[in-house]
Amino acid sequence: METKDATRLYYKEWGTGNPVVFISGWGLSSEMWSYQMIDLSTKGLRCIAYDRRGHGRSDDPGGGYDYDTLADDLASLLDHLDLRGVTLAAHSMGSGEIVRYLTRYGSSRIDRLALIGTALPFPLKTADNPDGFNRELIDSSRAMWKRDYPRWLFENEGPYFGAGLPGCSVSPEIVEWTKADMRQTSLKAILDCNLAVIETDFREELRDISLPALIVHGNKDCSFPIEMSGMVASRLLPNNQFVVYENAPHGLYITHMQRLNDDLLEFALKK
Repeated sequence: METKDATRLYYKEWGTGNPVVFISGWGLSSEMWSYQMIDLSTKGLRCIAYDRRGHGRSDDPGGGYDYDTLADDLASLLDHLDLRGVTLAAHSMGSGEIVRYLTRYGSSRIDRLALIGTALPFPLKTADNPDGFNRELIDSSRAMWKRDYPRWLFENEGPYFGAGLPGCSVSPEIVEWTKADMRQTSLKAILDCNLAVIETDFREELRDISLPALIVHGNKDCSFPIEMSGMVASRLLPNNQFVVYENAPHGLYITHMQRLNDDLLEFALKK
């Protein structure tokens, strides 16, 4: 399918029933949702996932990695498939695409939203956001991506998948599969999307969302620690269920796969 600016986006669709649209985390394609989609598509859900521009099998137009354009891309997909009664489920960065979509387009197509390991609401440390990341830390990571992004992925695979945490045993093959997915992402998209994540303040927009929301976050998330993300988002969203996974890292969609699948199924089928 094509977006408003003629960027071609790849998507896949498995199963029938209530529609769930999965939005990937930073640097990842729709492949990250394979183990959710393969399970839930056999249990009464129509599972749809797409590759963000610059990711996976979608076009890399070299721009449009701001949240307004990314929300427009999501709108293009929903319009293309004419989806109604949708559950939007997002990991990490993708949560912002949901919020900005609802701000720009309203909720006529959407029934509920699930935010998993969310980067919301605002990860940058400022005078009124003292628990955010120092800009020096962000700048240091970005400088390394410009020199050796694959090396950074290698150095951060342990924290991402909770190495050493109880119940977080992940095969080397799954780790490599994830890194391979991220290595094929446009470096321009990696850098620009990170800038959007870090510098966009969603606090006021979250307060305006009345839809039912499920927030799932691991209490050992090193990418977006729960105290600055999921916990804060739960205080801002008016109508949410906040579920904390003990000893779960940012990559909990792998480490806590079956629990997450069960929680998403129950939430998406809720009357």
